[in-house]
Amino acid sequence: METQFPIKRIIDDEGNVVDASYREQLHEELAKELYYHMKRIRAFDRKAISLQRQGRLGTYAPMEGQEASQVGSALALGQDDWMFPTYRDHGAKLTFGSPMVETYLYWNGRAEGCIPPVGKNIFPPAVPIATQLPHAAGAAWAEMRKGTRNAAIAYFGDGATSEGDFHEGLNFASVLKAPVLFFNQNNRYAISVPIEKQMNSETIAQKAVAYGMPGVRIDGNDCFSVYFEAKKALEDARNGKGPTLIEAVTWRTGAHTTADDPSKYRPDDQGKEIVDPLMRLERFMKKNGCWDEAWIIEIEALIKAEVETAVEEMESYPKANVEDLFDHVFAEMPTQLAEQKESYLAHLKRG
Repeated sequence: METQFPIKRIIDDEGNVVDASYREQLHEELAKELYYHMKRIRAFDRKAISLQRQGRLGTYAPMEGQEASQVGSALALGQDDWMFPTYRDHGAKLTFGSPMVETYLYWNGRAEGCIPPVGKNIFPPAVPIATQLPHAAGAAWAEMRKGTRNAAIAYFGDGATSEGDFHEGLNFASVLKAPVLFFNQNNRYAISVPIEKQMNSETIAQKAVAYGMPGVRIDGNDCFSVYFEAKKALEDARNGKGPTLIEAVTWRTGAHTTADDPSKYRPDDQGKEIVDPLMRLERFMKKNGCWDEAWIIEIEALIKAEVETAVEEMESYPKANVEDLFDHVFAEMPTQLAEQKESYLAHLKRG
């Protein structure tokens, strides 16, 4: 199946163009836009890990290594499209217009962190595995029924393909020809379980065959390949051709979350040969006259200021209302939950 679903790439590890059919489209403006967003979300990510280690942020899911997959796909979306992220897709959210402070608030357990900016269709990050796939299919179908040209993207990891929601979401979208892109980031591990121990299929892309939709396998660390394949799939969806499954083969450089220790299940040298997605784009830019040291210094300063301002704003929020834990779960609060609330509030009063 790997021969039927080869990994598509536009630039190689050294930044050389290996698919000449795209050469005219690899202009400086696009390269700089991709690089800026990848640089920005990496700075966000590293700051979040630092904050968690200092006890200033809750448990966090790092995304380093997957920047090309998240930025390339998010930049392919239209302004009114829908985004259904997982708990690791904050880079895609940031690229699509989610404010940095809101994303930090989410990882600090604040309800405010689930509220997208006005005018943006961003679903709250899905922590249960694969539950967002049927949601995305439904939202896309609704847009189709309303007669719009809006599409949806659903992000998920390789582990999600072992869940029933994966199959239900793809089948539902296929039958209804819903305009949705199922975007898989295959980072080789579902927490500690390597992909070869969770499925017998050679690829994830081949799973599209069962649902009568296109399946595409791409180099998830090649931001150009991600961007153009996602854009094509979304355009096909808008034009009534139905859903597409994309498998972006990438690599999670760090832990599954800040509560995880990958050294217990991953050999130390595994993944060392994988070229950093930012480095790959940097090599392309230098070889094609797009690299501008003054511009790099400028964006690094802007990004650093944005990150620090977002952290300050997050930490200046008033203390969360503990009653929110109880008040927004059921339309009518069950007796047992009401008793828990009363008991906890009494405990707080006693100090």
